[in-house]
Amino acid sequence: MTKAFAVQGILICLLALIVATTFSHRFTLAQDEVLDDVEPAAAAPAAAPSTSAAEDGEKTRTLLDTIIDGGVVGLLIILLSMVSLGFIVEHFLTIRKTTLMPEPVIEELDELIGQGQIDQAIETCQTHESQSLISQVVLAGLERYKGSEFGFAEYKAACEEAGEDQTGRLYRKTEVLGLIGSIAPMLGLTGTVLGMIRAFNMIAIKGGMAKPDELAGGIGQALVTTLLGLVVAIPTMVAFSFFRNKIDSIVAEAGKRVEQIMMPLGRRK
Repeated sequence: MTKAFAVQGILICLLALIVATTFSHRFTLAQDEVLDDVEPAAAAPAAAPSTSAAEDGEKTRTLLDTIIDGGVVGLLIILLSMVSLGFIVEHFLTIRKTTLMPEPVIEELDELIGQGQIDQAIETCQTHESQSLISQVVLAGLERYKGSEFGFAEYKAACEEAGEDQTGRLYRKTEVLGLIGSIAPMLGLTGTVLGMIRAFNMIAIKGGMAKPDELAGGIGQALVTTLLGLVVAIPTMVAFSFFRNKIDSIVAEAGKRVEQIMMPLGRRK
């Protein structure tokens, strides 16, 4: 499911890039047509107010134009934002108490183990509907209890091992968010450096007499990529910390519930 969300995020990003490119191309053509219509009228004094209005309209920039100024680096950051969003949605659906600790499964296991129906409890843990954190931990303890001569003394160790394994699996799921949160500012810094290099190259080409509008492209890229990197990194790191704390909370509660469920096994032999 995680991979599916990542692929969906990439596809959405590619679609957005195609739409943005098409929109930008049409916007450029529209500007050219406006300029072509304005130039013949510029010779007439009466048309001066219209020309001034056209120039004011030409200076208007949209959010899409600002994002496009980020160049390739900016597009990479946007791609990371799509992937990050996909993982955040996936984690909200899977890293929650109702999914990892379904109450109906807990009540059924508690009843079966209390009645000594170990085989039925193992079957319940193995069903597809019960593939949760708590069922996997209980399953490990029950299998050790049933398969070992001294299982009544070893099931706790099996539960602890399974709990650590399941906790590590949940932590590894969130590592992608941590990676994106670390990479996004670095990409923003890369775009900043490339933009400043572009601006200084223009100064060198013009012999130190570059006009402000000739430097605007490089400086704009530098600032836009820095902003995009921060906009992606900050919420991603917040989500990363949120899910880590949520895992800790769920695992701690699950440990207590497992201990309560498995308690009758210690008195059985």
